[in-house]
Amino acid sequence: MSSMNRRRLLLTGSGAAIGVGLASGSATAAPTPGATAGAVTVTPGDARYADLTSGLNQRWVAAPERIVLPTTTREVVAMVQDAVDRKKRISIRGGGHCFEDFVFNSEVEVVIDMSRMNAVSFDEERQAFAVEGGATLLRVYESLYEGWGVTIPGGACYSVGVGGHVSGGGYGMLSRAHGLTVDHLDAVEVVVVDASGKARSVVAGRHPADPNRDLFWAHTGAGGGNFGVITKYWFRTPGSTGTDPGALLPRPPAEVYVTMASWPWEDVSKAGFVGLLEFYGSWLERHRDVSSPYKDMCVWLMPNHQSAGDIALIAQLDATVPDAPRLLTDFLTGLNQALGVTDTPGVPERTGGTHRSTYATTQRLPWLRATRYVGTVSPTQTDPNMRGKHKSAYHRRGFTRQQIEAVYEHLTRSPQNARIAGLVMPSTGGRIAEVGPAATAVAQRDSIMKVTYEAYWYDESDDAANIAWVRGVYADVYAGTGGVPVPDERTDGCYVNYPDSDLGDPRYNRSSVPWHDLYFKGNYRRLRDVKRRWDPNDVFRHRQSVRA
Repeated sequence: MSSMNRRRLLLTGSGAAIGVGLASGSATAAPTPGATAGAVTVTPGDARYADLTSGLNQRWVAAPERIVLPTTTREVVAMVQDAVDRKKRISIRGGGHCFEDFVFNSEVEVVIDMSRMNAVSFDEERQAFAVEGGATLLRVYESLYEGWGVTIPGGACYSVGVGGHVSGGGYGMLSRAHGLTVDHLDAVEVVVVDASGKARSVVAGRHPADPNRDLFWAHTGAGGGNFGVITKYWFRTPGSTGTDPGALLPRPPAEVYVTMASWPWEDVSKAGFVGLLEFYGSWLERHRDVSSPYKDMCVWLMPNHQSAGDIALIAQLDATVPDAPRLLTDFLTGLNQALGVTDTPGVPERTGGTHRSTYATTQRLPWLRATRYVGTVSPTQTDPNMRGKHKSAYHRRGFTRQQIEAVYEHLTRSPQNARIAGLVMPSTGGRIAEVGPAATAVAQRDSIMKVTYEAYWYDESDDAANIAWVRGVYADVYAGTGGVPVPDERTDGCYVNYPDSDLGDPRYNRSSVPWHDLYFKGNYRRLRDVKRRWDPNDVFRHRQSVRA
């Protein structure tokens, strides 16, 4: 596998939608009115300014009059109050992974950067794990596992912030085994603004008797930037009992098999490509629920553009599962046979072992080491200077032959002037599907995969060509349903944490399904009710935020 594609493997594993709202700011470097001395304010004359006015997608930049970095919820309340009083447009930045301009755009005057609120602890009073809204995923994984031997089933990219990731649902390598991140959410603390313009913090919990439960529910899949500033999450698995923190969240496997595979395009025929995607789709359909022996395995198939050199795959399987080596070998053999490859994969039996074949390398690793490994191979971590375009689709069934041929046509056209272009096709299913579509705000519960169409490049002069490439393959794959994956027996809309403003544009969405139903389906009406109650003045908004 090329080093470029190895780094690319988990590029979109946990994208997060971070939101936009209203706030005020001044051009001075003085603390925000009402804030304590812990808060930091950065203005255009500060050397830190350039680093804090863009995220990982360099297409989106802002020129705010200030960036404020709080350290307490009290400071966030003061910042939001100042914003509302002076009617300034703000945005809220978590990890900076938002694929659209919801955080950084020309209207932003103040950015509330949550990165200094990143503590992870155990709350004895609530008997749940508290995670502040600016923490990154790797910090959460390391803190929970090293401190208590537990984890949450979140995304793979280590620098994604929990603020947007969790509020959009949260998919990751352990989700087939343990569900979505929000399936383990117990409460959320949010700074909101009432009808009179007063900012305050509210804690909303999972318990049905909680008077704020509607606000909690909205933060289980609506995405960031809709209702307020998320300052803290609490996690505890439903049904867990006792006072031992180590029994209140999932325990990850002690060891996992991590396979990274690639097949050079020069060895892939059209028939082989069609066979590969047909096998992958049918395999996911067969193993979609918890009765499958593969419920503890997550797979990402990545058909890269031909200019990248190869098609890539990563698979992670709990090494303690009975007969795990055979299960993994059977799966890899099936992929090779579908492609017409005769190489025989192998899987190491011993801890720390490695097996290499022509097309794959499999390692047996301790879980946290594997998590750090797969979480740091993404170019968004090692190369934050790229520009990008993304689209998404939930699939209930595999691609049709016509769709596969459309993908093949776009992947084998003249080379793109992009560093990365292609599809990312991670498996879903398993325990994700055990939760009803209305139990959380994530309505897409019975999909078999969550597909991303993407391109990354460096130069602004290449924007038009690369955006057109992503739009083109997406439009052709879903040509039969108006250019978008409408909810039906085969597809199920789009993932809110991979936002795509094209969904609201009739040039690209020719279906009768509006953008909000592609994200939220039947849950959108309830989300609007929450918006009217908790953000009646639409203080927190962006181009695809929930409308009152």
